[in-house]
Amino acid sequence: MSSVSQLEITEEEDGIRLDRWFKRRFPSLTHGRLEKLLRTGQVRVDGGRAKANARLATGQVVRVPPLGDALEPGPKAEKPVTEKDAEMIRACVIYKDKSVIILNKPAGLAVQGGTKTERHLDGMLDALTFEADERPRLVHRLDRDTSGVIVLARTARAAAALGRSFKQKDARKIYWALVIGTPSPRQGTINLALTKKEGPRAERVFAAEDDDEDAKHAITHYSVITSVSVKFSWVAFMPMTGRTHQIRAHASAIGSPIVGDGKYGGVDAHPGGEIPRQLHLHSRSLSIAHPDGGGKRIYIEAPLPPHMQKTWKLLGFDERDAKGAFDGLEV
Repeated sequence: MSSVSQLEITEEEDGIRLDRWFKRRFPSLTHGRLEKLLRTGQVRVDGGRAKANARLATGQVVRVPPLGDALEPGPKAEKPVTEKDAEMIRACVIYKDKSVIILNKPAGLAVQGGTKTERHLDGMLDALTFEADERPRLVHRLDRDTSGVIVLARTARAAAALGRSFKQKDARKIYWALVIGTPSPRQGTINLALTKKEGPRAERVFAAEDDDEDAKHAITHYSVITSVSVKFSWVAFMPMTGRTHQIRAHASAIGSPIVGDGKYGGVDAHPGGEIPRQLHLHSRSLSIAHPDGGGKRIYIEAPLPPHMQKTWKLLGFDERDAKGAFDGLEV
């Protein structure tokens, strides 16, 4: 781009942040360079100065100065999705309309890539374009070993609306877990701030000290659905905040770590016998405002993954018993 351009925001881009708009339109432009262009007033929205986090609206015009070599070289090409992975991830779709796709994520599939993680959901999104012109976007995350409901936005506008719903705590998420022992009381709220600490193998979160300035408040409602003697309990968790490993850390903090969670429950989290060693935590359901507005809401449930189905059958759990799990608890 060798001259100033005036680019209009399309309907599909309505609600997107300015920095993310630049990332989409000019993927080789670094964030640092963009910030400098914003500070010096070379990038403007409808003639006025703007910040990187400004939300754009349909019809607004962005002034883009000459970017020169900022556009070279192009972004690193993504690895193509294998046909096997494409078939697998399409089979995970449990809801789809023109703005939203919802998956039942398999346990063990990372949401995004990282060190030594080459196979992940983000790298498979090209297989979920269907009839759309662009790949869907992640709007929240699940741990690698947690299965269940995960939402994708099919447009920038939908991504912005869904992001606001999660941020404003409009989204109501319920997780199912098998835990060691039985929490007491059987229904309640865990209000325990969490802080991140580096461990010998990976980062973990812990209950924070009162004077920890880096602590993040975290709130989780829970309800025991069924117990098996004093050994195990099927518990429904409703997180009201979205901290890393929140449910896992909170369950451990009240003395009932999640089965299969050696990271937070140690050896006690692996009872042995016929119960699989995998993490028994599943994002069961989600209620969220539809990004297209009109007062419509999406409610979706995800079937249990195979290893939890096996455990539920082994312990004689009936999924119908979870109905009204949080009745009587102010949420």
